[in-house]
Amino acid sequence: MPKGTSYASSVLALIFNATTFTNVAVNATSSPITSIFASLHVGTPGAGGNQSTNETTYTSYARVGVTRTSGGWTVTSNVVNPVAAITFPAGTGGSGTVDFFGLGSVTSGAGVLFYFGAVSPTIATGNGVTPSLSTATSVTET
Repeated sequence: MPKGTSYASSVLALIFNATTFTNVAVNATSSPITSIFASLHVGTPGAGGNQSTNETTYTSYARVGVTRTSGGWTVTSNVVNPVAAITFPAGTGGSGTVDFFGLGSVTSGAGVLFYFGAVSPTIATGNGVTPSLSTATSVTET
């Protein structure tokens, strides 16, 4: 079922900017997460997956945290984009083709996957390759 644009924007602002959703929800006050962690995947993590489902394993790979503020994410209507490119560690070995990205709750392990989407063009990983998601990378809440 579709959501209203104002509602969708408020949900994204709560998740990505830690902004109160007036009269509905507030950011956790005792120990909120302070970053959203971007991950790269060599296949879809799927709606039932978590942050480690089909996650890339090139040598030196690590998830990248982006601060949950308007300095880290831009929310406009029902779309969110990173303020700056999300650059992952350069590969020192291994290989694989990244065709999905994920945004979730933890720096490593099977954390909650908030959103995922296709990477276009795909990224061939390996020695000397520094994968990056541009500021055009977006999530649309519908």
